[in-house]
Amino acid sequence: MKLTERVALVTGGASGIGRASCIALAAEGARVMVADLNGDGAAATARGLGDHGASVVMDVGCEADWERAMARIQERFGRLDILVNCAGIGVSGNAEDIEMAEWERVVAVNLTGTMLACKHGIRAMRAAKSTTGSIIAISSIAGVFAAPDLTAYCATKGGVTMLSKAVALNCAALGYDIRCNAIHPTYVDTEMLDPVAEQVGDRETMLGAMRENVPMGRLATAEDIAKSVVFLASDDSAMITGSTFLVDGGTTAGMPGRHS
Repeated sequence: MKLTERVALVTGGASGIGRASCIALAAEGARVMVADLNGDGAAATARGLGDHGASVVMDVGCEADWERAMARIQERFGRLDILVNCAGIGVSGNAEDIEMAEWERVVAVNLTGTMLACKHGIRAMRAAKSTTGSIIAISSIAGVFAAPDLTAYCATKGGVTMLSKAVALNCAALGYDIRCNAIHPTYVDTEMLDPVAEQVGDRETMLGAMRENVPMGRLATAEDIAKSVVFLASDDSAMITGSTFLVDGGTTAGMPGRHS
């Protein structure tokens, strides 16, 4: 197993990519602290991991919650080697119409949450001394190219992309053995699409339209992304840091042939 004796903290671990990442990391031998604002969901994920799992309730945009989470992981597992920031939200709205409360909420979760993950993750990994650390942020193809009605989401995911690069360069410059990478998934068929499906009124019609924009002809699954999380968490990716790691079925390579 690739991650035996390593300890991971995964935010957004109650559902979707976060839950799949917890399962995949534990399957490779890691012990996993499942973090989520949904305490019941986090606890359920942790129970499924048996002795390899524990959970903590946290709001990723709250620094006090990060301090409590780090104390909890130290108490339960004694160290931190891997941090996966999956917590994220999205709301529709253009720059002219978006409400400030919605803008600030998306920024707090997606961008501030990732910054706090890096801040406290680096400190915990350095304290472990013997560890090689890996910080993994879940960005999006929306961090590479924009959509007109996803102003806050695109802005924050673009911020996550550049934040991860800055953190990677800083850790390398200071001689820390800590890598930082951002994964950029295409559309992923998870619970995060449910509000969009409600607006559209027909989930299958919505998914069909999304598939047309993916050259490989399908949406990603949470498990697809979790496999990339394991790769970036492991020594298999020891020379990879600061990357824009695309898991997008060719979405950002160019328009599918039928659209040309």
